[in-house]
Amino acid sequence: MKISDKYLKIVKWSIQDNCYIGYCPGLMLGGVHGDDEAKVYAQLCTVVDEWLEIYQKDGNPLPKATADKTYSGKFNLRVGEQLHEQLSVNAMIIGESLNSYCVKKLRNSESSGH
Repeated sequence: MKISDKYLKIVKWSIQDNCYIGYCPGLMLGGVHGDDEAKVYAQLCTVVDEWLEIYQKDGNPLPKATADKTYSGKFNLRVGEQLHEQLSVNAMIIGESLNSYCVKKLRNSESSGH
C-alpha cells in the first residue's frame, strides 16, 4: 500500500465548469480537471503522490489521513436562535422531531446539488 492510498480522492462532474474535477480534501488546495473521468482520477493520483513527496522533502508532517475516516452519524451545528426557532416550529407543524426534519432538509439539499 502506498502512502497516498490513505487519502480520499474525489472526482465528480462540475456543472459550473462543464468538466470532471478531482481533488483531495485535507491534503491540497485546488485540483485537477478534464473531460475524461478516468484520466482525471489518474492525474489526481499523480498529483497527490507529488504533494506527499513535497511534504516529506520539506520535512513537514503529513496531513491526517482521510481515506479510512469513520463517521459517528452525529455532529453539532450552531444555527443561531432565530433559525433554531424557525426550524423547530416548522418541524412541529408537520409533526416531526427537529432532528428528523433537519435530516430530511439536508438530504433534499444534497440530492439537489446544493
